[in-house]
Amino acid sequence: MKVLSMISAVCLVLLASSWVAGQTVRGNPKDGQAVYEKNCLRCHGNTLDGNGPDSKDLIVQPANLRSSVIRSKTDWELLVAISNGVLFSPMHSFRGKLTDQQMVDVLSYIRDVSPPGTVS
Repeated sequence: MKVLSMISAVCLVLLASSWVAGQTVRGNPKDGQAVYEKNCLRCHGNTLDGNGPDSKDLIVQPANLRSSVIRSKTDWELLVAISNGVLFSPMHSFRGKLTDQQMVDVLSYIRDVSPPGTVS
């Protein structure tokens, strides 16, 4: 019985670690910076803090991409927001405007500037 528990625990760790590894999206942060500057900077700002030049004209302020709330989101959650937009906010969908690779590159740039687990 103890051996079966040990095997189950090892299988669980292996499955969970592969799922966590699958949560990390790889893109090119340099390409992502160019896409960000063209499509996101006006709302999210130069420092990704949500204080871009257009943010003062919005009723709902853009997300601070350096906040712990945003940094704690999975790559998948952020890609869904980039692709589909965020309901009841000025964050619109970029599906059809950006390629999948461009969206992954933007996410990589955001993570590169403010990775999960950092203190701001």
